[in-house]
Amino acid sequence: MADFDINAALKAYLDDPQSITTPEADPALLDSESDPEAFTPGLINSIVNPIADAIGENPEAVTQASNLDSLYFLLKQTSFIPAVSLGKLLDLVVSGLGAEAEIVHQEEQEGETETTQHRQILEIFAFLLQWCIAAVETKSAEKPASAPARGKAKGGKKNAQKDGTWDPSAQLQTALDTMTKVMKLKLAKIFVTTSERDTFISLFTRPVYQVLESEQRVKSTAIRMHTFKVLCVAIKHHGHAYGAQNSIIQNLTYYEHLAEPMAEFLNILAEQYDHPQLAEEVMKELANKEFAANDTRGPKSVSTFVARLSEMAPRVVQRQVASLARLLESENYTLRCAIIEVCGNLIAMLSKVEEGDRTEMHKEQISAFFVVLEERFLDINPYCRCRAIQVYVKLCDLETKYPKRRQTAASLAMQSLEDKSSNVRKNAVKLLARLTATHPFQALHGGLLGLRDWTERKEKVEAEIDALKPPAETGLAERTEAEAEATVDEELIDDATKVEDFEQTAMTEEQKMAAFQKAQEAAATAEALNKLQLTKRYYVEALRFIEVLHDASPLVMQLLASKNKSEVIEAMDFFVMADAFGLETSKVGIRRMLRLIWTKGNSDEGKGVQTHLIECYKGLFFDAPDGFSQNDAAIYVARNMISLTFGATSAELTSLEQLLATMMKEKYVSELVIQKLWQVYGVQKKVISKSQRRGAIIVLGMLALADPEVIVKEMEICLRIGLGVIGRRDLMLARYTCIALMRMTDNKPTKGTQSKPSNRLPNDHAVLVRLAALLEIRSESRDWYGMAEQAIGAIYALSKHPDVLCSEVVRRKTKIVFAPKPSQAKQQEAEDSQVDEDGDVEMSDMADEPPPDPQHEPEVASELPEENSKSALALSQLLFTVGHIALKQIVHLELCEQDFKRRKAEKEKTNQSSSPVKKTPGAKTPAAKKADAKKEEEDEMDLIAGTNEDDFTDAIAHVRERELLYGKRSLLSNFGPLVKEICSNNTSYPNAELQAQAALCLAKLMCVSAEYCEANLSLLIIILERSPSAITRGNLVIALGDMAVCFNHLIDENTDFLYRRLSDPSLPVKRTCLMTLTFLILAGQVKVKGQLGEMAKCIEDTDERLRDMSRMFFAELAGKDNAVYNHFVDMFSLLSADEGLEEDRFRKVIKFLASFIEKDKHAKNLAGKLAPRLQRAESERQWNDVAFAVGLLPHKNEEITKLIGEGCRVVEAAGLRFLKAQRQTKPLGEVPRQVVSDIGTLGPDELSTIYSKMIPETDRSGQARDYS
Repeated sequence: MADFDINAALKAYLDDPQSITTPEADPALLDSESDPEAFTPGLINSIVNPIADAIGENPEAVTQASNLDSLYFLLKQTSFIPAVSLGKLLDLVVSGLGAEAEIVHQEEQEGETETTQHRQILEIFAFLLQWCIAAVETKSAEKPASAPARGKAKGGKKNAQKDGTWDPSAQLQTALDTMTKVMKLKLAKIFVTTSERDTFISLFTRPVYQVLESEQRVKSTAIRMHTFKVLCVAIKHHGHAYGAQNSIIQNLTYYEHLAEPMAEFLNILAEQYDHPQLAEEVMKELANKEFAANDTRGPKSVSTFVARLSEMAPRVVQRQVASLARLLESENYTLRCAIIEVCGNLIAMLSKVEEGDRTEMHKEQISAFFVVLEERFLDINPYCRCRAIQVYVKLCDLETKYPKRRQTAASLAMQSLEDKSSNVRKNAVKLLARLTATHPFQALHGGLLGLRDWTERKEKVEAEIDALKPPAETGLAERTEAEAEATVDEELIDDATKVEDFEQTAMTEEQKMAAFQKAQEAAATAEALNKLQLTKRYYVEALRFIEVLHDASPLVMQLLASKNKSEVIEAMDFFVMADAFGLETSKVGIRRMLRLIWTKGNSDEGKGVQTHLIECYKGLFFDAPDGFSQNDAAIYVARNMISLTFGATSAELTSLEQLLATMMKEKYVSELVIQKLWQVYGVQKKVISKSQRRGAIIVLGMLALADPEVIVKEMEICLRIGLGVIGRRDLMLARYTCIALMRMTDNKPTKGTQSKPSNRLPNDHAVLVRLAALLEIRSESRDWYGMAEQAIGAIYALSKHPDVLCSEVVRRKTKIVFAPKPSQAKQQEAEDSQVDEDGDVEMSDMADEPPPDPQHEPEVASELPEENSKSALALSQLLFTVGHIALKQIVHLELCEQDFKRRKAEKEKTNQSSSPVKKTPGAKTPAAKKADAKKEEEDEMDLIAGTNEDDFTDAIAHVRERELLYGKRSLLSNFGPLVKEICSNNTSYPNAELQAQAALCLAKLMCVSAEYCEANLSLLIIILERSPSAITRGNLVIALGDMAVCFNHLIDENTDFLYRRLSDPSLPVKRTCLMTLTFLILAGQVKVKGQLGEMAKCIEDTDERLRDMSRMFFAELAGKDNAVYNHFVDMFSLLSADEGLEEDRFRKVIKFLASFIEKDKHAKNLAGKLAPRLQRAESERQWNDVAFAVGLLPHKNEEITKLIGEGCRVVEAAGLRFLKAQRQTKPLGEVPRQVVSDIGTLGPDELSTIYSKMIPETDRSGQARDYS
């Protein structure tokens, strides 16, 4: 028998397992000690099998020296023996331990136990099992490539291949199960002293903790549960609590993956083994534990553990919440996050207590936990603020609603919408949506949250309460007091109370009934009044909650413009939720969501926003309720689509157009819905509103962007309705009909692609005839201009020869305006002179009857407004028509040029493909003759037009520059001088409408020809500067932008006039100017000089839209060749020189601009350029401005820092010297404010001392004078 001492063996094992001597080991093993490759499965089996057989017969065989030393030797060489052999070794030890446990258990049942003998056998097996499990874990952690630490590579690879499929999980479970069986024995009889038992138990717990260190093992539920069982038995029955406590703390400190498993283990220990003491002790120790400042792993693991334990065993944590509260003061945010989550879990636990079982202590604890959560909304760390919000989101799902706390949470969430952290803002939106979805006001009235409805209900209840209350004028209170005094008999005061004449004072039956009924009525009234008071309180709380949601909605709308995708998606979901509950502000938010359709879809983020927007709109407007038939569903969807157009701005309609076109491409709009839209548009009854009919054609026009056949199929309805009698009565309807008709052809040029062949209509087509007739409608409505603009656009989009048709329109309108009332014969003769044999009108035909000479025109035109204002209106409409036709004619010429290039490219491609083919001479077929004839015709046309693209381009440019406005046969040449005359003589032509349209026409004509533009540019700028009409100024700003694109060399020198409009008194003009300049600068159409400072002022404008547009401009500009850096000094100079710019506003602008200076090199350069200005500053304000700007730049220049410091002292010293020089001649009040402000850094005591020393007593009463 081997002389085995567990303490000595354990000490040697823990120090160095290789130091354990094995003199009695099998000789075959000793011979192979120096040759690791000799440890083959055959050799090992020859050693292990006899030992296994011996132990199988009697576990006592393990005590033999030869067997024990052989097992020791093999365990020392586990890094070289195959994994399969190691598994066999583990099976041997586990089976031996199990057999010994069975023997001990049987002897315990019989009441006979040999203590010493069984103790040694159990200690040997436990020691070997510890060593085996450690070897198994080490072997499992090794990678196959790194397994052979010694020996040749060939053998290592072979062993690695053998070990690759080995999984010891099942063996480990058996081993852990055997440990549990052993610990369930009556070990107190075997191990007499506590130290002996603790040593024996540690042989089981130590390998268990080693198994838990493996993250892969912990993921296995079976192994995890077996390890927990071993530890629970050791703690419950064998006093392992203190050791487990230290191990748990150590595991939480070093192993992040054990945070949740340790919480699960303590929960099992508390619930299944009734031992919560360990969990409480662990939490106490963690609460007092201090972590290093650079330690991130420990606090994170502890916070996960505490939060998980509070979720699984809240009652256990509740008893130690006072200790854990100290973690709220920790500087580590993860620990604070854990306590926040603990508070939420404890609230959830306490809320599940039955109403009858709740005590005041429960309520106080819940209130305290809510206070902690509300305080954490203002935590300095954004992660803690997020966690507080997330906890509240979970609490929203509780059955107990806590209305007051919900109100507070809603207010705090609204504040969090302005948080700097996007994650906090996102979670705040989520909380508001969850509060809305689970609000406690669903018991009455269905749960909708319409502010108007709830206000009406509250007013109704207040009226009912007032009706039940006795009116104050009745004097009921005074009468009641008088009656009370009258009922007190004076004899009761003087004499003893006694009953006298009871029969006489008794009430009759009728009086009793009346009194009883009166009491019943009073009780019923009091009950009804109490009920109404409670109802009113209910309504007041609901209104408070609704008002918070209303106040939060504008802030959520701002988040729709966030750069963070998840934030935008949460904001969209909030408005969808708000719409489901009838919140009025949801309509505005849903409409604001439309602009997200323009989110750039280049990245997954942009596509995600667009996809979510489509899903939201699909759910809101395109998904009919369940139970609707197909026809009813189509009507429902059509109504919703039409409603989207009600009250929409032009920008919103543009976004809606893109959205509906996208949804049309995705097949979200069925043919039945389109039919319903046409039915709404084409109905002849008068019961339909104008907005519905308009909405229908607007939507149809939008859908036609994706599928032009939508309009082509129902063109007749457009002719009958929009271009017919109904359209003439409703010019807005006619306008939208024209827009829809334009969608029939896809003539929009796409950049980078070749133009498509256009399918256009002849001028005698019914659509074009009706469109031309629309332009001749006489109407005083301002809607006429919008209709005319789209009608002209439709003509140029659909007609083969739009210039011919428009010339005829201009001729007829000119006759109406200028021609005197001639006789019928002359009128017929004039009409006949304009029509040639083909029935077409040439642009030169107006020469037969031109408009009056411009020299004589002013006299006639000046008399027209006096005679009839309708003449001025007709002339205004004529000028608008002429200007817009001129603009469209330019586009038409460009399309002609593109069409020529397309035809030429197609012809060259055809010639190249047909040139290799050889033809044999002979007779030609009729088809070939026709083809040749067609080819000759095309060749002839090419010869006429010129086959060179450059020649054709030059010809088009000549037509645009010289022919349209200056050609002898040009119709438009007659209107250039006329418009100039009207604009130059605004006193002769005082009609405001006429002046506005003349200026607009002048601007459009200037976009046609550079010569005309140069001749009239000064006039246009004068009108821009002096026109009292904001609309005119806004139009001319846009026109100057167009001219800058067309004739850059003319406008580039006059951009100052454009920048001046940024200071225009009209807000729309300022917005228009900023948008125009933004486009021109970012597109590189104008050269930026020193005027960027004017745009920088808009960064802190009072108008929110201007601020946002300006900030967006500079954000885009910053990414273009360091533009902000290049112009920073110029912008600073302009802003600093502006005396009207307040210092606070100046600093905010400079701070925003400096945020784009990111490179250290640029910051140093700018600081070097600005620093010399400190010495040249003429005032303290200038000096402060420069110092502030330099301070914002991370220049890291000690000389500049020193210069700023010295500058302050020099200015202060200069101020003191000046005061001394002035003390005899001027009182203190007359000292210039500049010097006083220079010494503003001195304290009040210092200033008082200087004042008393320097100013004579008689001069201190001098009154200050204003030197500013």
